[in-house]
Amino acid sequence: MYSYALLEKNCYYLIQEKEEDPICLIRVNFETDHCMYVSRFTDTTVAEWKRKGDAIFDILELLGDDKVKDWESIYNDNQGTYNYEEDEE
Repeated sequence: MYSYALLEKNCYYLIQEKEEDPICLIRVNFETDHCMYVSRFTDTTVAEWKRKGDAIFDILELLGDDKVKDWESIYNDNQGTYNYEEDEE
């Protein structure tokens, strides 16, 4: 088992928090002595605090800058798909 303490600030990771959980992309935004403020990217972005000792089943990959840029372009394009404007009457 791994823990959040192994992750580095400002880096993106593909992780599996529990064995039966789906793979998710996270970014470590901020770090204190005992905790980390993490963004989890799903259909929406969720920001949450995690203890450094909290378990991670598997750290699959640390994403490099080129992969992050590719993912950001896809993610940002998909976010715009859900923003519908209503016609004014």
